[in-house]
Amino acid sequence: MVDNPVRQEVNITRIFDAPRELVFRMWTDPVLVEKWWGPKDFKNPVCELDARVGGNMRIVMQAPDGLLIPTSGVFTEIVEPERIVFKNFKEDGDGNAQLEVVNTVTFIEKDGKTTMTLHALAVRITPEACGSIEGMNVGWNQSIDRFADLLAVVNR
Repeated sequence: MVDNPVRQEVNITRIFDAPRELVFRMWTDPVLVEKWWGPKDFKNPVCELDARVGGNMRIVMQAPDGLLIPTSGVFTEIVEPERIVFKNFKEDGDGNAQLEVVNTVTFIEKDGKTTMTLHALAVRITPEACGSIEGMNVGWNQSIDRFADLLAVVNR
C-alpha cells in the first residue's frame, strides 16, 4: 500500500432531530451500526466494535449480489459524546489492507438537535482498491441516509 497520491475525501454534515448522546451511540453500538453501515441494500453479517481508544472494529459488508467486503479498523480517539476518530481498512480476500481511511465524526447539540459531521480521508491505497475510492462519496452518503432512517425509528 502506498500513500494516496489523489486526495480523496468525503465531507458530510447532517442535522438530526435527536439528542447528541443517541446520535453518538448510533456510531458505537454494534447492534445499531450493523443496521445502517454500508451502501443501500447492503447487509453486515459481521459487525464487531470495541468502541474505545485502541479498540478494534471488524465489519463484513455483503453486497446485494452476495459479494463479501471485509473491513477492519481501530478507534484512535473517542470523546463521548463529542467526537470519534477511527481508521478503517478495506481488505482483500487474504486479509491484506487495500485501502486505509481516517474517519472523524463530530457531534454538536443545539436546541435538542444534533449536527453530525463526517470527514473521511483516504490516506493509503493499492491499485486494486481504485474502484472503492471512486465509490467512497456515494457509499458514505447512502450509509448516512440509512443512519438517518434508523435514527428516526430509534428516537421515537
